[in-house]
Amino acid sequence: MQIGFIGLGNLGTPIAENLLGTHQLYVYNRTATKAQPLVDKGAILCESVKELATMCDVVFSIVSDDAALKNITEGPDGIAAHLKRGGVHISMSTILPATATALEALHHQHHNYYISSPILGRPEAARARKLNMLVSGNAEEVDRIKPLLSDAGGTAIWEFGEEVTGAPAAKLCSNYLILSGVAAMAEGIHLAKQSGIDAAMWMNMLTQTIFGAPVYINYSAALLKENYLPAGFGLKLALKDANLVLQQSVATGSNMPVGKTVQGLLEQAVAAGFGEHDVTAVAEVVKK
Repeated sequence: MQIGFIGLGNLGTPIAENLLGTHQLYVYNRTATKAQPLVDKGAILCESVKELATMCDVVFSIVSDDAALKNITEGPDGIAAHLKRGGVHISMSTILPATATALEALHHQHHNYYISSPILGRPEAARARKLNMLVSGNAEEVDRIKPLLSDAGGTAIWEFGEEVTGAPAAKLCSNYLILSGVAAMAEGIHLAKQSGIDAAMWMNMLTQTIFGAPVYINYSAALLKENYLPAGFGLKLALKDANLVLQQSVATGSNMPVGKTVQGLLEQAVAAGFGEHDVTAVAEVVKK
């Protein structure tokens, strides 16, 4: 199969590098210079989305938001119109379930497939091939692309049904717990310091006992270091995800008072100039 990859950001680049290790890879990025390290390793650079889609049986995309995904997928020069007949577009972006539904319908019109496969994991997890891949969509096509998800760095593949909305919904719920966890840890660490106890020792106790999960272990370490650059999960993107979570809560009639509070903290952090910093920079708002 000819494999394409669109979106060479902090997370996309190491995933594309994983695929390049086992496949001939066609790449496109809006800022072409970001593709050069992959080209140096053997990837073929395409000058447009249309050119890449025309060449490929499978196209991976991981772009910043719903609008960016629609931009590369829709229209006369988009993925859907030019992907090979029976080809598969694997979307790894964090988006609204409704967007996935619309894009699946568009691909169906062009006789190809859209599969939702958002990711749980930071860039370092991608480089270590320890990503969790959430996936949903046509069962036969999901089975066909599973080996590619493993090649992309997936240590585990979690299936959420044949509706393309399943994996995006699971990803939003997951990111909500991450964001609320980071905010709560930032507050807890600040409270511990203000109370005169060793915050690092306290978090070490928690992460070795009742909070021994990667989110708490990794994010608490980052919060304690107070080193917010370079961003693994950018604060501006975190706010985008929080906004999507609350949009989905409205669409489903789900009340999320804690979610609104977390959204407000992220908004304050972006307004304070931390948009390009790591999400853990929300701690700077908590301190004030």
